[in-house]
Amino acid sequence: MTPAISVAGVECRYRGHQALTDVTFEIDTPSITGLLGRNGAGKTTLLRILAGQEFATSGRVHVFGAGPLENDAVLRRMILIREDQIYPDLRVRHAITAASLLYPNWDTDLAGTLLDLYELPPNRPIKKLSRGMRTALGIVIGLAARAEITLFDEPYAGLDAVARMLFYDQLLADYTAHPRCIVLSTHLIDEADELLDRVLVLDHGKLVLDALAEDLRGTATIVTGPADCVERFVAGRATLSRRTMGTQTQAVMVGRLDERDREVADHLRLRLERVTLQQLAVYAAGHDTQSGLTPARAS
Repeated sequence: MTPAISVAGVECRYRGHQALTDVTFEIDTPSITGLLGRNGAGKTTLLRILAGQEFATSGRVHVFGAGPLENDAVLRRMILIREDQIYPDLRVRHAITAASLLYPNWDTDLAGTLLDLYELPPNRPIKKLSRGMRTALGIVIGLAARAEITLFDEPYAGLDAVARMLFYDQLLADYTAHPRCIVLSTHLIDEADELLDRVLVLDHGKLVLDALAEDLRGTATIVTGPADCVERFVAGRATLSRRTMGTQTQAVMVGRLDERDREVADHLRLRLERVTLQQLAVYAAGHDTQSGLTPARAS
């Protein structure tokens, strides 16, 4: 089966800056993939290359088995919604009408429902919308397009917590009803945690982690307690970091815990905390390692 997205050895350099280095992965459909990483990690560059809006310096990018650049048959099956989305000098309703003509799977009823939910006035010029309203307009178009590949690049700029949760709820509901390939670039990882099937972490243009989200959840634990007890507990296990404060040590230990481990930790009076996906992404980006975490995978 041809993957929805296939990236092999992609590099991108411009003006002396190495934006991406030897990035390789595949994404099948249906799935929701989190593209994670700090600002400047290369997430936007990668999404633009996938959407045929930027050239890779080298490597291969296939979407539905074909290159996306200037390929209308591919581009009509995908959409990229960016944080800094730029619109022509149109009113909201004009942008919605234009989008409905571009995307064959467009859902007019869903667009109307989302316009009401986000309280977007159809007759208002887009240039007079607040930042949050422009963001909401992008979300409306991104979801209502129902493109087979939907790319969201930090799609919640200017939205408050309630509006962001509304977006996550709508995304999951529509994905459940109409499964497709969704890639969500975000640094608010813990908010989107439960949405994600797959995690890709970029750091300084390199893919440092590629794993199923379920494989990562619970795969690392923060162990805190007396220094000698922590050392006894983590002996022989991979650790991502250690920090000592007075008589207390905190170690991030890789590996799932069983009931015996928890009994030993209780005996040693250690505190155990699950490492979240956001923390794992930070550790993956901050360490020259696949050693502790699940290694990068091809598909």
